[in-house]
Amino acid sequence: MKIGDKLKGKITGIQPYGAFVELESGLIGLIHISEIRTGYIDNIHDILKIGDQVLVQVVDYDEFSGKASLSMRTLEEEKHRLPRRHRFSNDRCKIGFAPLGKQMPIWIKEAKAFLKEQKD
Repeated sequence: MKIGDKLKGKITGIQPYGAFVELESGLIGLIHISEIRTGYIDNIHDILKIGDQVLVQVVDYDEFSGKASLSMRTLEEEKHRLPRRHRFSNDRCKIGFAPLGKQMPIWIKEAKAFLKEQKD
């Protein structure tokens, strides 16, 4: 077992601070309440029940004691990755403010003509 592995397990115990999971390999791990899902969890019993089959990811593993820290939240967040937002810009062209600089004299001429017309 190593950090990042995705494993199946069965909930064997629930405490206010998290849930104990027996993994297929026979090892026992803990899903801390903060690693169950994103956001605030008022009552862990509303989400998990003893005997539930769960898919977890190994967050930490202590080889000496044989215990693992597990997470369901990391798998949930993995599914909900946001696509990269498209920026409406000309990053690829690298032309900077050149188009504005080219138009500026025309806009100034138009603005002067408009102001002169308004004055008359």
